[in-house]
Amino acid sequence: MTADDHAAVLKVWSKRHRDLGRARNQVACRLRAVLCELVPGGIPKEITAAKAAAVPEQAEPSGAVEAARELAAEFLEDLRRSGVQMRETKKKLAVVVKAAGTTLTEIFGAGPVVAATVIGAVTDVSRFPGRDHFAAYNGTAPIEVSSGNRKIYRLPGRGNRRLNHAVHMAAVTQIRHRHSNGRAYYDRKLAEGKTHKEALRSLKRRISDAIFARLHADARRAASAATIEGPGGQPGNDTDASAAGSHPENRIFGQATPGPESTLRPATP
Repeated sequence: MTADDHAAVLKVWSKRHRDLGRARNQVACRLRAVLCELVPGGIPKEITAAKAAAVPEQAEPSGAVEAARELAAEFLEDLRRSGVQMRETKKKLAVVVKAAGTTLTEIFGAGPVVAATVIGAVTDVSRFPGRDHFAAYNGTAPIEVSSGNRKIYRLPGRGNRRLNHAVHMAAVTQIRHRHSNGRAYYDRKLAEGKTHKEALRSLKRRISDAIFARLHADARRAASAATIEGPGGQPGNDTDASAAGSHPENRIFGQATPGPESTLRPATP
C-alpha cells in the first residue's frame, strides 16, 4: 500500500470516528435532558454511563416517569453501542497508522485518531513550502487584529478545520497532563502574562511546527527506503526523524497518549 493509499484509508476512517463522536455527543445530551426531568435539581455535568443507568431508579414512580425511564434506557443503550463502535474504529485506525510508519504518534497527545486525521488531511506534505504555510493551512498561524496602539493577534477562522481540531486536541491533552512538556510551555506563557487563549494559541502553533517536522522526516525516510530498498531490500535509517524529535524546537513529545475519560461529556480546560 502506497502513502497515498494510506492517506485515503485514514481519511475515511478518521471521518467515521468523527461522525460517531458527534452522534454520541447528541445521544449523551438527550440522555442528560431526560435524566434532568427525572431528578429534582438536575444531575452533575460529568456523569458516567453506570451512574446514568442508576438515576431513573431515584425518581418517584408514576406513568410519566415510566415513559421517561424507557426513553432513558434507549438513549443509554445507544450511548453504549456508539462507545463500542468508536473503540472498534480506533483499533482499526491504530492498525493503519502503524502500517503507515508515521512518527506522529510520538508527539504527546497525538494518538491514532489525531495522526490519522493529520495524514488524511495533509496527504502530501511536500505541497507546503514551509512550516508557516502549513500553519496557515491548519489555522494556527495568528493574524493581527490590532486596535490603536495595542497589538492583538488572533487565530483565523479559516483553514482546514479537521486538521485544526486535531492540533487543538493534542494541545488540550498536553495541558491536561502536568508532566508533559507542552504543559510546561503553556505555564511559561501564562507566567509571561499571556491569557489562557493566547497561551493555547502559542502551544497549538508549536505543535503544528512539530507535526510539520515529523511529516517531513517521515516523507524523507520513506523516499530513502524506496530508493535503497528495491525488491527484497532493507529500509533506510530514520536519522532525520530522530533528529526532528530531539531538536529543542520540537520537544513536545511523550511516551504515550492517554486514553479518553469515560464521561458523557469530556471536560474542557
